[in-house]
Amino acid sequence: MQPGFWLATSTLAAVLGTALLQDGVCRAPNGNDGFPGVPGLDGRPGQKGDVGEPGKSTQRTGIQGLKGDAGEPGYPGVPGLQGYHGPHGVPGLPGQPGPKGYKGKAGNILEQPRPAFSASRKAPPSMGKTVVFDNVITNQENSYSPQTGEFTCSVPGLYYFAYQVISSGDLCLSITKNKEKVVSFCDYNSRELLQVNSGSSVLSLAMGDRVSVSTSPGKGSMIYSGSEADSVFSGFMLFPQMG
Repeated sequence: MQPGFWLATSTLAAVLGTALLQDGVCRAPNGNDGFPGVPGLDGRPGQKGDVGEPGKSTQRTGIQGLKGDAGEPGYPGVPGLQGYHGPHGVPGLPGQPGPKGYKGKAGNILEQPRPAFSASRKAPPSMGKTVVFDNVITNQENSYSPQTGEFTCSVPGLYYFAYQVISSGDLCLSITKNKEKVVSFCDYNSRELLQVNSGSSVLSLAMGDRVSVSTSPGKGSMIYSGSEADSVFSGFMLFPQMG
């Protein structure tokens, strides 16, 4: 036999003998590494790890960018509490005059009150110094009282008053306003004939003023009472006064 055959057979026997001596198991010798296998499928996601430590701040070295666009306005906030009243400011300058108003309607003189009266003496009651003219001839607005002999102003204005009184002796009469003499007139009749004592005046009256004719007993108060002649007291408003 050839020497090479015996060498190969000896080597194989030694290797097999060594393999039989390990764990009593017959093992073949390790072969060469095979080719890499095909990559396996991805495994299941692992659990979330713990939060890491905060990073350390570093000095900014970059260039600041441009300012961004303004965002949308937010919702209105809740109103705050009402504050205290502040002090009054300085009065402003007068404003410009307003436009001229429309022309009003023309007044109707027939709708305006026009006090007027006239009365004579028939059988007057005695009222002291006041001469009463008890027979009403005219009494517009009912401002004259035949019981008291007084005219009471109901519309402020300028008024004209006049009287003509028949006397049979000395007679002094006065036109009075609220019991105070305004003007006085006297006639002296020594022959005791019938004669006329007359007087008049324009008075400015306010609401409630009273006008009458009164006598002066110390100077004469001989007023005639008969059917031959009449004594008359009259008055009327010239025009009203406003304000």
